[in-house]
Parts: sequence; structure tokens; C-alpha cells
Amino acid sequence: MNIFYLTLLIILFNLILYIKFDLISNSLALFDKPDGKLKRHSKPASLIGGLFILVNLYVVIFSLNLINSENSNFDNNFFIVVITLSTLFYLVGLIDDLKNLKPNIKLLSLIITIFFVAYLFPEINLKLIKISFLKKTYYFNDYSLFFTILSFLLLANAMNMFDGINLQLILFCLFVFIIFIIKGFLPLFFILFSICFIFLALLNFQNKVFVGDGGCYLLTAILGLTFVYQYQNYDNFLFGDEVFLILLIPALDMLRLFVSRIIEKKHPFKGDLNHLHHKVENYFKNKNIAVFITICLCIFPSILIFFEVKTYNILILNLIIYFSLILFLKIKSKFEK
Repeated sequence: MNIFYLTLLIILFNLILYIKFDLISNSLALFDKPDGKLKRHSKPASLIGGLFILVNLYVVIFSLNLINSENSNFDNNFFIVVITLSTLFYLVGLIDDLKNLKPNIKLLSLIITIFFVAYLFPEINLKLIKISFLKKTYYFNDYSLFFTILSFLLLANAMNMFDGINLQLILFCLFVFIIFIIKGFLPLFFILFSICFIFLALLNFQNKVFVGDGGCYLLTAILGLTFVYQYQNYDNFLFGDEVFLILLIPALDMLRLFVSRIIEKKHPFKGDLNHLHHKVENYFKNKNIAVFITICLCIFPSILIFFEVKTYNILILNLIIYFSLILFLKIKSKFEK
């Protein structure tokens, strides 16, 4: 199948999903209802955003597998790993969306899922890490499985906490996909896969659909496995510190929330409205401005990486920017009270 026609087919497929979205969402009847507390949207929104992404993942992977174009799809059966972990992560998140699982149950479910997939497919285990400004390679050896589970858990929670306002997670993932495309990591796959995010963003902007926990965990699997795959298969791979900087803002916000909740004697995975995007939105009284600012903060470290600024300097600068912003918003909030 010609790549041009494949692209048109995927655009058409997503256009049909977009046009028929109301019919599909009403038929599945999976809605997130506002509660006036953490869920502050004005009307019920569909929770099939994750399913929207998952179906596109299947379509893109199997279509590219058929045309067998070079450097277009995960090879060496790695695409089976992507499908397996993505599907299982999506199901865990979907159950959480529907049943509102207790934090410990959700955490245990993710651990079991990662352990199961890592046992079946040991190629996803993180065996080593390389830092851009150090010549030495650090091997995890017997702790490889532990670091693999920990890395996916942290990424899953960072992604989940980052998805608290419309468009934010979708735009962040598109930004990471652009990095993969520029670096030449499966560019055709991520170009085709990004098409669904454009239509999903339109629906999300209209408050018709949420990505949900199912979508967050599904995207965790895709991003996490791609970072592992590029490390194993490309000479121009992203170093460990570069990956951390790409994910810096979601990671920083997650760590800040963990610490603040523990200090307040709350469960670190218990939801609240203390996220960066909530603070920015409360100050500007505008969700779109909040999304713009957080996405700019996410993009900034990667721009500095592109200009070959030392990663430790990038980290220091962005730590100063992030915590200065948090402090400013906290002071302004106290004065307004």
C-alpha cells in the first residue's frame, strides 16, 4: 500500500470517528460526570478518548506491518510488546475511570501489569543508562526489573497528574512525538499516529471527550516503550538525562505534589487541585492561557537541548523557573485572599 494512500485512509478513518463521535459515545455510554470538587466540568464528557487512541494504535501498527516500509514500525516483534502493554495499561485505567479504584489498588495493578509484560518480554527491561556529560555507562544488572517497573510507574503517575485540563496532555504528547520524528525514531509511525490526536484535540477542546486514566496509561506505555526502543536501536539515541529533561515539568509537578501531600499527611496518589495548571488557571482565570504556559515550560528544556546546552545547566535553569513560578502563584493567591 502506498504511504500517501495509507495517510489518506487514516485521515478519513479519523474524520469518520470525529463526525460520528456523538453516536459512538452515546452507544458506549461511558461518561465522566462532574462532581463539583475535582471534576469541575459543566456537563458529562465521554471517556472514550483512550479507546480512540488505542484503536488508532492498532490501525497504524498493523497497516505499517503490511506495507513493511523501512524504519516505519517497531521491529523484532517489539510491536507486539507495544500492543500488549498499551492494551493492558488502557484496561487498568479504564477500570479506574469506571470504578474509581483506591490509589493502592491502582498502584498494585500497574506494578503487576509491568512485571507480567517484562517477564514475557525481557527486552523492555532497562539494562543500562548513559548520561550525556559523562563517559561512563551505568548498568542496572540485577536491579534491571526494579528500575523498569519504577520508571514506568513514575511516568504513569506523572502523565496522569498532568492530565488535569483540556488539551494539555494531548499537546504534550504531540510535542514528544515531534521530537521522535525529528530524531528519526519511527517517523512515519508517529506522523500517522499523530493524526488521531488532531481530531481528539478538537473533541477535547469542545469538552466532548476526556483522555481519562485509560488514555493516560496507554500513552505512558507508548512513550515509555519508545524511549526504551530508541535506546536499543538508534545510534543518535536520547541520553537518560535528555529523556528526563523532556519529561521534566510533569515529573517536577508530580514530585512536588507527592512531597506536599505527604507533609499534609495525605495519600501521595490522592487527587487534588494543587497542580501547576490549576494554579496558573486560578491566577489567569483562563484555561487556554494555563495550557499555553505549561506547554511552553515543557518545550523550553528541549529547545535548549537542541542548542547543545549542557543538561545540568538546563536542569538548574528550569528548576529556578518552575519553583519561582510556583512561589509567585502562591504569594499572589495569599494576597488575593
